[in-house]
Amino acid sequence: MTLAAREITLKGRLSGVSATLEPGRITAICGPNGAGKSSLLQCLAGLLTPASGSVMLEGEPLAAMPPRERVKAIGYLPQSGEVAWDVAVRSLAALGRLPHRDARAESVEAALAALDLLHLAERPVSRLSGGERARALLARVMAGEPRWILADEPLAALDLAHQLHLLGHLRQEADKGTGVVLVLHDLALAMNHADRVLVLDQGRLAAEGAPDGALSPEVIAQVWGVPARWLGGPGARALVV
Repeated sequence: MTLAAREITLKGRLSGVSATLEPGRITAICGPNGAGKSSLLQCLAGLLTPASGSVMLEGEPLAAMPPRERVKAIGYLPQSGEVAWDVAVRSLAALGRLPHRDARAESVEAALAALDLLHLAERPVSRLSGGERARALLARVMAGEPRWILADEPLAALDLAHQLHLLGHLRQEADKGTGVVLVLHDLALAMNHADRVLVLDQGRLAAEGAPDGALSPEVIAQVWGVPARWLGGPGARALVV
């Protein structure tokens, strides 16, 4: 079930971006601040309507899908961590089941376990740290068992151990056939954990492909304006600038 952007243009943010994303893979969207990463992710989630172009899910226009079916297919995690009500972590995660109109406690518990939140399940969201809140919000997405997980900077508030734990779980989800799309600023994480990378620059697709090509020193110099080189082998590369 592919998710594809077709010549997406959004005034002042995106210009003619096309990409076909495959299920069962982790795709990282990278680029400098203001490059259009979050805007592209929101278009792929059906939350922004492009001025021209379209988003296709399994060859059908995403915009034509009933909202509930779209939410069941695509789980979206925004960059901001706002929660309207001070509910317990378990209750927050259970909100991910709303599109399915069922409780499915096992799905909620599995999401909490995957994100190391079972010991915090009854704690109010207001009493969580920033990293704990980020994990709780992602648990809400994962409890819905979407076919696509779209997450905007999901690792930004996490410590190193929880970053690696989450990336390991997202890899398991991808191995089961889920499509995973992550906006990442950390190029080393994208290099070591993504199957494919899209690089945006000023609203345009500057590079795409396997991480070692899309994040080559030449691309980094061109897009970020920084001389850089990679050290180490596949899966354990460090960026030196």
